[in-house]
Amino acid sequence: MEIIKDGFFEGERALFFGKDLQIANSVFDNGESPLKHSNNIDLQHVTFKWKYPIWYSNHIRVKESVLTETARAGIWYTTDLLMENVKIDAPKTFRRSSDLILRNVDFTNAQETLWSCRNVKMEKVTAKGDYFAMNSSDLQISNLELIGNYGFDGGENIEISDSKLITKDAFWNCRNVTVKNSYISGEYFGWNSENIVLENCTIESLQGMCYIHGLTMKNCKLINTTLSFEYSDVDATIEGHIDSVKNPSSGRISAASIGELIMEEDRVDTSATTIETEDNDAIRF
Repeated sequence: MEIIKDGFFEGERALFFGKDLQIANSVFDNGESPLKHSNNIDLQHVTFKWKYPIWYSNHIRVKESVLTETARAGIWYTTDLLMENVKIDAPKTFRRSSDLILRNVDFTNAQETLWSCRNVKMEKVTAKGDYFAMNSSDLQISNLELIGNYGFDGGENIEISDSKLITKDAFWNCRNVTVKNSYISGEYFGWNSENIVLENCTIESLQGMCYIHGLTMKNCKLINTTLSFEYSDVDATIEGHIDSVKNPSSGRISAASIGELIMEEDRVDTSATTIETEDNDAIRF
């Protein structure tokens, strides 16, 4: 491989169609698409300062590097990328890319980030921005800290563990999502989704877990959560109290106690749901 050290690049397509390169201690300054159509590139201690740095590329490794705020839409249509110890201040990073590994990556401005991507592994990632990971599939995630609304909208085949998600309207329109050992806070969790599993999670969500086909909750806690489970078919074991439950479609809900139970015969088949509490072993309507 060709080795480039202490480089300073500017102008459009500075290393267009670059191949088999090791680039270290370098800066890509003013100039779009410096590594467009690149292949087999190692980048370490590199700073990208302008738009579209890595597009239509393959076999890319980025370590100890920075994408500044002006390096917008940084990595699109790219496959087989490893990123470690990287700070990304730019929005719209990652679009229609696949086979990504992100370790210890900080997205400080994650607006419209990681859209329509597939086969993604994330470890120790922080992200702040709306619509994170929209329409992406086959995600394996651990130790994610996300702050931003509408996370994972339209996603499919997602596994998340040991994470903290502060995100309104998270996991809407999703299929096949499993979240374990995590904290989730945000209104209207999971609407219009299918096959959602929550295990050992703490959840705060006004009108959360509604309109879900196939919701399973194991050993979860619901805090400050009202009007939950509306029009969902659910198998839920909740530790402690639920503030209120409204019109589940079918299934079983078990909790120590329920503050308000709303079951309207003109809206749902109330006989299709079993409610279990410590005060009443089983309630069927």
